Amino acid sequence: MAKEFTNADDALLAELGIDVEVKKTPTRSPQEERIIAGFEEVQRFVDEHGRIPEHGETKDIFERLYAVRLDRIREQQEVRDLVAELDHQGLLEGATQDITPLSEDVDDDALLAELGIDVDALPITELKHVRSTAEKKAAEDIANRERCEDFEIFKPLFGQVQKELTTGLRETRPFEMKAEIEQGRFFIVSGQIAYVAEKGETTLTDQGRTDARLRVIFDNGTQSKMLMRSLQRALNKDDAGRRITEPTAGPLFSDQNADGDEASGIIYVLRSKSDHALVTENRELVHKIGVTNTDVGKRIAGAHLQPTFLMANVEVVATYELYNINRTKLENLLHRIFEPARLDIEIMDRFGRPVVPREWFLAPLFVIKEAVEKIKDGTITSVRYNPKTVAFEKI
Repeated sequence: MAKEFTNADDALLAELGIDVEVKKTPTRSPQEERIIAGFEEVQRFVDEHGRIPEHGETKDIFERLYAVRLDRIREQQEVRDLVAELDHQGLLEGATQDITPLSEDVDDDALLAELGIDVDALPITELKHVRSTAEKKAAEDIANRERCEDFEIFKPLFGQVQKELTTGLRETRPFEMKAEIEQGRFFIVSGQIAYVAEKGETTLTDQGRTDARLRVIFDNGTQSKMLMRSLQRALNKDDAGRRITEPTAGPLFSDQNADGDEASGIIYVLRSKSDHALVTENRELVHKIGVTNTDVGKRIAGAHLQPTFLMANVEVVATYELYNINRTKLENLLHRIFEPARLDIEIMDRFGRPVVPREWFLAPLFVIKEAVEKIKDGTITSVRYNPKTVAFEKI
């Protein structure tokens, strides 16, 4: 229990220059925390790209989502007031509509809808506040999120998914059915990426429909233990609700060409002749994996002058010819597969500047060959490479 001071005590402490006033730390509601977290995501985009997110079909889907979120934050005076102190970039300037304060009877669901966080709620302009128990429960499941204490475990997954969407290894498509909601899958709902981290036992509702309790992690560091049908309802009501597909290579290439096929490029595997200590100690394991549409001999010409080749000459240890192939997509897929075995090395270029090459891996040649075979038969998306066991494991 805190000690209470008398007036005399206060006066004495004041003489000593000690402030006895207890400062109250302002507390925010979960709703306000979610709004601030969403605004901070927009700020991070601006820091990384040097501009505000923009609308347009040619823009990255995440940029378009951030643009919608910023518009909705600007449109609500109370929301603007909430994040104003954080706005060191001037993002709240430039609102294009008349700004009117929210009425006092607007509930949490409605405010979240304005922010693009929960479209399961009724629109603010609709003066209907009585909803069925099922509707209210669904809205609560989506809106009532809490901080994800172990988010650091999941954060790399969101970064990887965004990278794979950018490179084309994953795609988004409209959500269609509840059966798509499975553990380990990603969705876009209410303007955020959602990851189904856990799925409990399947049960039957009173209406004889299947349901299950989920643990859903969102890319803003929150989580919700919602029902599967609640996530389904939110995705169905969200015009922008999307399923993020699994990374797939598709029919990337064949090792034999048919009549009319044209060679599209070559997977090449190189071994370095560098005298760097890390390379010399692991000479038989250190390989560069790349894809080129030019002659490999031309590609490696002048290797000793290029940091990407470790400023040393190289030897070609394997090549695989491709036909009718998306080279960029294939190279990104190969690098993703061997990411756990990426070589951590820093090389000085000819101007003395440090460079970290990204295409060298600690992987034996037979494993690389196995990866190529798995890409050919389409099984590569169901495995991951484990450098500790030097083998592929089922995901």
